[in-house]
Amino acid sequence: MTLVLAERGYENTRFADVSAASGVAISTLQNYFGSREDMVIEALQLSVDREVAAMEAAASTDLDPWERLVAMIDRSLELPDHSRQMLVEFWRSAMRDDELREYSVEMQLRYRAPFLAAAREGSEQGAFRLTHRPEDVADFVLAVLTGAIISRVLHHPRPSPADFRGVLLSQLRLMLGLEG
Repeated sequence: MTLVLAERGYENTRFADVSAASGVAISTLQNYFGSREDMVIEALQLSVDREVAAMEAAASTDLDPWERLVAMIDRSLELPDHSRQMLVEFWRSAMRDDELREYSVEMQLRYRAPFLAAAREGSEQGAFRLTHRPEDVADFVLAVLTGAIISRVLHHPRPSPADFRGVLLSQLRLMLGLEG
């Protein structure tokens, strides 16, 4: 269902589309979800929850804080097209739907937590000499990654993923007080 939603969007996803893609009868979908809107909202929430859980899993490694930050950034930058599309569709839909907006706040805090934890841990260990508060570092990284997702979904030719990664890591090193 998420592929249909990523392709067709919130407003244009119908029971018939999901039925055709999944092989599940329209009547079964209607019985299970109740309304088309409930089906779409549940699919959006499930998709975002999976992405957040995957980031949390990537952050639960034994890597040092810098390596963990790099691994989380790389994971975000390497999302498949349909995952990026679903995130943008979720954000776009959350602007107009109170239930999704409330859910987006919860998901943003969960997605942010591993970045914040790594910044704090590195600072506490003395590995980072932060030039900004850990919260500001985490917020900066998330804002930049969000912009990259939007740019990639729109198929902008610039920045290239490799160039973008290099600039982001360079700026993050400065914020963390790391040498070269």
